[in-house]
Amino acid sequence: MADIFEKKESNVRSYCRSFPTIFDRALNAELYSDGTRYVDFFAGAGVINYGHNNPYIKSKILDYLSEDNIIHGLDMFTVAKAKFIETFDEKILKPRGLDYKFMFCGPTGTNAVEACLKLVRKNTGRTNVIAFSGAFHGMSLGSISMTSDKSSRAGAGVPLNNVTFLPYSNTMGDYKKSLEYIQFMLEDDHSGLDKPAAMFLEPIQAEGGVNVAEIEWLKGIRALCDKHDILMVCDEIQVGVGRAGTYFAFERAGIVPDFVLLAKSLSGFGLPFSLLLMKPQFDLFKPGEHNGTFRGNQLGFVGAVAGIEYLIDNDLLGTVNKNAKIIEDFIKSNILPIDNRLTYRGIGMIWGIDFTGIDAALSLDVMKKCFENKLVIERAGSSDALVKIMPPLTIDEPVLMEGLKILETSIRSVLKK
Repeated sequence: MADIFEKKESNVRSYCRSFPTIFDRALNAELYSDGTRYVDFFAGAGVINYGHNNPYIKSKILDYLSEDNIIHGLDMFTVAKAKFIETFDEKILKPRGLDYKFMFCGPTGTNAVEACLKLVRKNTGRTNVIAFSGAFHGMSLGSISMTSDKSSRAGAGVPLNNVTFLPYSNTMGDYKKSLEYIQFMLEDDHSGLDKPAAMFLEPIQAEGGVNVAEIEWLKGIRALCDKHDILMVCDEIQVGVGRAGTYFAFERAGIVPDFVLLAKSLSGFGLPFSLLLMKPQFDLFKPGEHNGTFRGNQLGFVGAVAGIEYLIDNDLLGTVNKNAKIIEDFIKSNILPIDNRLTYRGIGMIWGIDFTGIDAALSLDVMKKCFENKLVIERAGSSDALVKIMPPLTIDEPVLMEGLKILETSIRSVLKK
């Protein structure tokens, strides 16, 4: 069976090169290939926050499917859409004091980014936007223009303009230096910066290497945006929906972005579904000015509602914060002592072990060894030097410990310690 992929599938395929087997089943934090079991520390690149085939969410989707309900509706009014808007507003936004309008975009996160780019430019009349070192916002042309890594940008085939990159949080060693530099760029009339329409940022950079923005940096960015009439956009596509230990990763800073981008785990079940949240005064699109055949996935609405119910009823955020301590304590006690040049960083249930201090290339060897030992885990960051721990939020504690021990064993094997 594997020959069909090599013969017929495009060379652009990537994750299958990291995990060269044919998966056929999955449940919670476990993947299966012809009976062989793997622990999942990858979670579909952040899509599977609620676990593979979450029974509660699956039951709601199957119930919906069994009744000949609307499956495809463009942006027409449907019962599923109304229930999602009502549930998200009442159970997620209002308890956090947030008032946003909803825009349902094409199926993937990058389409929500594209819609937001158009909208911030429409609101301000400016073309330039600020993105940050280490950013990943997607692979379509507007999104990739704000994505920083060379390999992603190289695939565009055209100049990627109208974006200025500035240093993220602690890129310069101290978040204060970053804020001072950004302030200089905005306020000095010889900085050369065209006043931006918006700043696009990830409160936690996942693909950028699990870079967790300092709370004071996030507050400082909000203050600079307010001072200079710049819109603030938080991209929560990979790090939202509970991954940080709060529903939104920006919550811990007590700020309110002008726009919020969600996708990936939003649907609760791995279904394509993206959402742009905006403060009501910025809703300036004319009818159909940004559209798409598959905007507003009906099964995504159903899964998302069930996901919110599951998250609240099972105190999933409390579980995330409990697991965060388990993961960090294990890293400190079992992995860092392997070699004092190893470093780590993270929050909630996204963590990373950085091999930069030893040899960035070793991260690939560790990833391969983990896969040999039946753990699915990926790399991220500059030179892909960081091995990223990102299991489903619902992972059972014994399985979490099993995966962490496989990671430890694999690192010891690669470093021969």
